[in-house]
Amino acid sequence: MTSTSNERSKIIRTERGLTIAGTRITIYDVMDYVTAQYPARYTRNMLNLTDEQINAALSYIEANRAQVEAEYKKVLQEAEEIRQYWEERNRERLAQIRALPPKPGQEAVRAKLQAWKDRLGMSE
Repeated sequence: MTSTSNERSKIIRTERGLTIAGTRITIYDVMDYVTAQYPARYTRNMLNLTDEQINAALSYIEANRAQVEAEYKKVLQEAEEIRQYWEERNRERLAQIRALPPKPGQEAVRAKLQAWKDRLGMSE
């Protein structure tokens, strides 16, 4: 293990938040795996990090647990708000698209799609 001051220089603050230096991977990405209790090796492989990078990230998280968890909670909350916004917006847009009349010449394609939906039990 390296010293804490050296590990801090491997974790930098960018406009995206706390980030592993030389990558676009944030500490919050690593926190997703930590909170799901995945092993460090799995996290390293999934995020394509080196041993040094994952060790620096995990050490930083452990040394600054309260701060990182508070920021992580905010990140999750913002992500949920964004997801809800787009889900609502897409729901409205898809309803508008469904209300549009079919384009000329697509009757056969629409009939075939509806037959598949009926067969799969996905009718509207």
